[in-house]
Amino acid sequence: MNERWEARTQTPLLALALVFGVAYAVPIVAPGAEAWVHALCTTVEWVVWGAFALDYGVRLALAPSRWHFVRSHPLDLLAVLLPLVQPLRLLRLVSTLLLVGRRARMAPQITLTTYVAGSVAGLLMFGSLAVLHVERDAPGGNIKTLGDAVWWSFTTMTTVGYGDHAPTTGLGRLLAVGLMLSGIALLGVVTANIAAWFISRFERDDEQERRQSALLEVLIKEVGELRTEVARLSGGVPAVPAQPTASAVPAVPVAPSAQAVAAAPAGTSAERTG
Repeated sequence: MNERWEARTQTPLLALALVFGVAYAVPIVAPGAEAWVHALCTTVEWVVWGAFALDYGVRLALAPSRWHFVRSHPLDLLAVLLPLVQPLRLLRLVSTLLLVGRRARMAPQITLTTYVAGSVAGLLMFGSLAVLHVERDAPGGNIKTLGDAVWWSFTTMTTVGYGDHAPTTGLGRLLAVGLMLSGIALLGVVTANIAAWFISRFERDDEQERRQSALLEVLIKEVGELRTEVARLSGGVPAVPAQPTASAVPAVPVAPSAQAVAAAPAGTSAERTG
């Protein structure tokens, strides 16, 4: 039942995640929008988070062992409880990203490459929006535009850190730590994925070479057997060595006896003496 529920809710929840991204980005990109736009975006964020929380509750109810489900899904429980502890927009963002990442990993149609690429793009976009929201009005801050935020997020995720843009608030620095850790983790996944691809390629080539070598040995053996058979049929090499028989034994000369000499005709004796 749990697997069936996850399969049915996979696509709707991922679509709601995209809606959440738009609702989170609009008030930050357009801070001067009307009040009802901000209120609508806030409502959409809470509705999306509520949908993921409901999904967690249903999966918990359908689990054969609820305590085992809670222990095996700690991040899901943390993501559901975070916005209730302190209803900040940033916590709603973090919790929704955790829940979306969990469901995306379980989707069979999403490969590792797609998941890593989507994670990089999502962290880059939401990290930029979050740090811009936190640092734009901070006194002494130097991240004032979306371009500055994107540049800072990119350099932070790649752990380059030029230092031309840096957060000055505690929340902004906490975001920086999260982006750095996420960037290192994703870089490790990408490196491991590339290494695994090379190893599998080399193993596939070695297996093909072993198959070709075995096939070549079989062909050489068959060719040798065919040459032996052709030589046997043409008479060049007997199939079975001939056994010596009585007729084939050479006669040994025997000296004539006295009776044979006496019985021999006279002419013959004369010719022999002559």
